[in-house]
Amino acid sequence: MSAGADSTVPQAFAASAARHAARTALVGEDGRALSYAELDARRMQAARALLALGVHAGERVAIWAPNGIEWVIAALAIHSVGAVLVPINTRMKGAEAAELLARSGARVLFCAGRFLGVDYPALLSDFALPNLAQRIVFGPARAGECGWQDFLTRAAGVPAAAVEARVRALTPADRMDILYTSGTTGAPKGVVTGHGQNLRVIAEWSRVMGLAPQDQYLVVNPFFHSFGYKVGWLAGLLAGCTVRPHAVFDARVILRRIERERISVLPGPPTLFVSLLDDPARAGADLSSLRATITGAAAVAPALIERIRAELGFGIVLTGYGLTETCGVVTLSEPGDDAQTVAFTSGKPIPDVEVRIVSADNRPLPPGEAGEIVVRGYNVMQGYLDDPQATREAIDAHGFLHTGDVGCLDARGYLRITDRLKDMYICGGFNCYPAEIERALAAHPALAQTAVIGVPDARLGEVGKAYVVLRPGARLTADELIAWARARMANYKVPRAVEFVASLPTNASGKVLKYRLRERQR
Repeated sequence: MSAGADSTVPQAFAASAARHAARTALVGEDGRALSYAELDARRMQAARALLALGVHAGERVAIWAPNGIEWVIAALAIHSVGAVLVPINTRMKGAEAAELLARSGARVLFCAGRFLGVDYPALLSDFALPNLAQRIVFGPARAGECGWQDFLTRAAGVPAAAVEARVRALTPADRMDILYTSGTTGAPKGVVTGHGQNLRVIAEWSRVMGLAPQDQYLVVNPFFHSFGYKVGWLAGLLAGCTVRPHAVFDARVILRRIERERISVLPGPPTLFVSLLDDPARAGADLSSLRATITGAAAVAPALIERIRAELGFGIVLTGYGLTETCGVVTLSEPGDDAQTVAFTSGKPIPDVEVRIVSADNRPLPPGEAGEIVVRGYNVMQGYLDDPQATREAIDAHGFLHTGDVGCLDARGYLRITDRLKDMYICGGFNCYPAEIERALAAHPALAQTAVIGVPDARLGEVGKAYVVLRPGARLTADELIAWARARMANYKVPRAVEFVASLPTNASGKVLKYRLRERQR
């Protein structure tokens, strides 16, 4: 893949489409397929339609939908008119999505219609979003909604030359997307990154994975996350692969797709591989096409790495470390690394990216000594959207991003994550921020106080456990609180266990001592 920091996404994709015009670019779960030439034409059509809506360069356009062909076309079109893509987590409820739409100032939203029993447009019906001028529904639309096909008809009045002019005006430093994450307070922060830095990260990731046009790349990781978007479908298309989006994880269905469609590349969190390995159907499935994978986002047991290699047949099994603030990648292991290295480290920094371990006073620490992981290089974000103070707090005067994670470097320069400065835990590959969850739980009328921690879980890596102090005279069961939470927040945020306590352990200033709560789990 030749795209790099001197290019932009529409330029890089157009070059890939020209090289691989007759090859199959996308195959949906329903069997729909587009060649690279056809996908390029759809990209241009959707871009012309965005121009017909009056979308200006630099404006924000959001996508709130599961993995699918239309998601890719819409995203490429957004990039092609110089707009900024804002992916939204499909697990979010209406209030959560509305907050991000408002904070980003998104002018246009592409969203799912009805998916898994959820009416996505209806979830936003109670929220005033004055900046959101247009909502486009993927798939069939109801009365009063603008459907995908209706949207595409708007392209008729706009010449291709208008899109081409936008592409020419776009620079590698221009904003490519805003992906929302949370800080230590749990408040959403929009991470701003540019075209050139993302393309350079994608190129390095693709090199290590050995992505090639003959690869059949099954993307199960959600497109709203950099794992499914940047090093997912976008990396696959820039390398000339056949990208196969998959919306809902089901081990039995995934096994059938691997066999039927000869999947060769399948990244995912450890939970994905545990589910595949433990499914009884695996024994009878032909998995001989599998070639390369990368996992991470949670602790990986060496035995699991060996099983992924031996029982699923992957020749290349890698791990890595990254953050939304680093275009998704900081370190990667190499194909020749042994199982112990892959399992116990997160690889070494990618070229031209510097990783240091520092003390509390920001002093560099020697190999083998644990401290905060800080990162400097081309992959570090431009900043947090409309939040210069948070940006200054995250990136120091020397250009190092302070990750809030604790780790150490070995003599080879390989990174090992040992702890977190933040309270964040990772549930099934999704970052969970206790402060955000605690703030949501506080709305329950029976709760006086709550504290959430991550506890080990065999399938998901970690899950939330809530310690709860009830209001005097209040009555509430664990099942009732979990059901209440499930109706109000994304499912990975919902605590899986609740323990009612008379009080929470605190220090003299009243701060909850979460380490004492964690000690109860040992």
